Amino acid sequence: MVKDPGASPPSDRLVIRNVEFIGGMAEKEGWRPDSSLPEIAFAGRSNVVKSSLLNTLVRRKSFARVSRTPGRTREINFFRINNGFVLVDLPGYGYARISKEKKSGWRPLIESYLRRTTHLRGIVLLLDIRRDPSDDDHAMLDFLAEVGVPTIVALTKTDKLSKSLARERVADISRALTLESEQVIPFSAHSGEGRIELLEAITDLVEAAPETDAMKGASEPIAPAGDTQ
Repeated sequence: MVKDPGASPPSDRLVIRNVEFIGGMAEKEGWRPDSSLPEIAFAGRSNVVKSSLLNTLVRRKSFARVSRTPGRTREINFFRINNGFVLVDLPGYGYARISKEKKSGWRPLIESYLRRTTHLRGIVLLLDIRRDPSDDDHAMLDFLAEVGVPTIVALTKTDKLSKSLARERVADISRALTLESEQVIPFSAHSGEGRIELLEAITDLVEAAPETDAMKGASEPIAPAGDTQ
């Protein structure tokens, strides 16, 4: 979602007034909230500063724990937002320094959530704007397309690049992933760039009519090709 330089700044359509931690899903087919609220999930590699993005998004410094060691999160965490929808924080994937044992445990956990949920309205996939999408990223996007989950891609760490280079990277990554411009939002947890645009996209997903049985068509597991990415 590339902003028009001449356009007026968007209004803050979704104001985060209440954030409540509901609990964590630690095992495949384990506990998950008994809720009828729509869900928006966040996923990404373990080093794309997902915690920082979430903290910036809801304007809570300690909403999501920021760790110096990527890949520490081992559960799927659920947060009720404004009593209107549930934000789902999925474990990070694909970090090279994480053991294969841990990866093999987290992958079925993410799959189990994506297959079992009946309230998922969309997923925000985080990618580092400075890096080309990995095999894990491609595999996740393919899986989400297969199960019919509407997907928004947030390109993080835009403050690490010049504005001109950031625009080039947005265009390059969009082409590489064959995504429409509306699906891609440049984001910086440092400057707040993209926060309102991402909230707008989330609001649209929450308010959209749910797709009946969208998750029932999944038959193949997520199979990232590059565990050493």
